[in-house]
Amino acid sequence: MSSILITGASAGIGRAVAEKFLNEGWHVGLLARRREALEDVAQGHTKATVLPADVGDAASVEAAVKAFAQQAGQLDVLFNNAGTFGRAALIDELGVDEWQDIVSVNLNGMFYAARAAFAQMRSQAPQGGRIINNGSVSAHAPRDMSVGYTTTKHAITGLTKTLSLDGRAFDIACGQIDIGNARTELLEGIAALTPDSPPEMMDVSHVAEAVFSMATLPLNANVQFMTLMATKMPYIGRG
Repeated sequence: MSSILITGASAGIGRAVAEKFLNEGWHVGLLARRREALEDVAQGHTKATVLPADVGDAASVEAAVKAFAQQAGQLDVLFNNAGTFGRAALIDELGVDEWQDIVSVNLNGMFYAARAAFAQMRSQAPQGGRIINNGSVSAHAPRDMSVGYTTTKHAITGLTKTLSLDGRAFDIACGQIDIGNARTELLEGIAALTPDSPPEMMDVSHVAEAVFSMATLPLNANVQFMTLMATKMPYIGRG
């Protein structure tokens, strides 16, 4: 039986990916802060493991990864997904505390999860596994007033490249999916603010299918970077 741990699994992209893998029969670790929301995702699935934890707390993340690997037998895949956009603002209008909150989730949290997963994959037998980082199209081209989100997402590209390089000796593959305008609760909220010119969106199920495709490759093959976006959204040429 294959296993995947998903951070930010309680809503949006994380939930859609979790539901896809559960429906495919995988053992799925559901990690997020809200236990109730995770239990809702897990309802009716015997292979779902609820792991309430704050990705910004390194010890909690490490404990969750160890607990899930012990229950599942091993950790095959980490979908390193948890993230926050923060408040849209110019750099001199974004509070230092707001910046630190974004960094805590988008950078520290992804580092903590990748670190714990890498250690587990390196030590387990058979050795190896796969880490898939959620980078966002903002890892390459910014939206207006997104200094915190864009800066941290650019950093994830560096994390992906380093893990891909360092993981070779241990059969640990690392790739990144850069997602643009998937229809989630967050984007629906943004669309409601601009009813006359809503953003172009794609169904979030396409993201789940893409992550599943990346995750089910043999470890001697890897999607290093994938960009998946609503066809007509501004990306090429934006910024």
